[in-house]
Amino acid sequence: MTVLARGTVRTGARVLPGGWALLERGEVLRVGTGPAPAADETVEGAHVVPGFVDVHCHGGGGASFGGPVEDAATVVATHRAHGTTTLVASLVTRPVEELAATLDAYADLVADGVLAGVHLEGPWLSPDHRGAHDPALLRTPDPADLDRLLGTGLVRVVTIAPELPGGLDAVRRTAAAGAVAAVGHTGAGADVVREAVEAGATWATHLFNAMPPLHHRDPGPVAALLEDERVTVELIADGVHLHPLTVSLAAHRAGPGRVALVTDAMAATGSADGRYRLGDLDVDVVGGVARLVEGGSIAGSTLTLDRALRFAVTRAGLELDDALAAVTSTPARGLGRTDVGHLEPGARGGAVVLTDDLTVHRVLT
Repeated sequence: MTVLARGTVRTGARVLPGGWALLERGEVLRVGTGPAPAADETVEGAHVVPGFVDVHCHGGGGASFGGPVEDAATVVATHRAHGTTTLVASLVTRPVEELAATLDAYADLVADGVLAGVHLEGPWLSPDHRGAHDPALLRTPDPADLDRLLGTGLVRVVTIAPELPGGLDAVRRTAAAGAVAAVGHTGAGADVVREAVEAGATWATHLFNAMPPLHHRDPGPVAALLEDERVTVELIADGVHLHPLTVSLAAHRAGPGRVALVTDAMAATGSADGRYRLGDLDVDVVGGVARLVEGGSIAGSTLTLDRALRFAVTRAGLELDDALAAVTSTPARGLGRTDVGHLEPGARGGAVVLTDDLTVHRVLT
């Protein structure tokens, strides 16, 4: 069935006021202005934009990645309702055998395009900056384990604390395997982070969170990652993980094309407050804020990318097209995907029709 979406079409490369986009099963057939082609259905909105791309998401709809394989569909559907049409499954720290089993279980979902791959957020993280990861399961990188998991071809992102013994070699192995080597959950100094970038790291996992703060005499990972044009930085724009001014500062310093807004969402996203599990750890969600029962550390978010987009524009003051790039073309490019993150003919990531206040009116897939 063909669907014609009308409004200001923002393809990622062009802005077409009074435009239209013709799609069929999520594929963009044509875009333009003026007289529109016939379609089986027409949807009107203020903005027509590419489907969102989230490279860091743990759960939603009461379900988590890493649980029963059928739960993945629940997570995907929850976030798709909010505009995310390309989703990477992020796994918290688990034993390597369990990670391998989850990768095996997700192979068909990745092959079918339900998932855009898997992000291993652990176990190669700093114990001192572990956030909501089980400290008993953290490990220093083992080449055999890393090669085993990367060898599946399903891993798209690996978060590594480069200061760990073997950390820089893990960065090299990850990059050599064609996956994204991300610096995160780290206490590394600026010099070690620079070494990691030289070794192939191109990504910063939730910048500012689970790492030392920026200091005028010890700039640490934040400054090193922001300053290097080879690195794309994740930001969790929810007002809990980051203040609006922090989002603005990072986005303006990095510049367009180097910021990826992510959700880092956990199971409570799209569900009620209450007690949840993140891996083996208990999490209380109160007022939409998730924190570990033991210790009180922030334990992911209940964010969706449409809310992150609105926060970036209305609270952090980003230009709409820059914020849109941060949820579409920039994360797509980080994943090496040319078929999603834009609305030019041939794109297969669907479209999102937004209202004037950037609320999702319709998701076309």
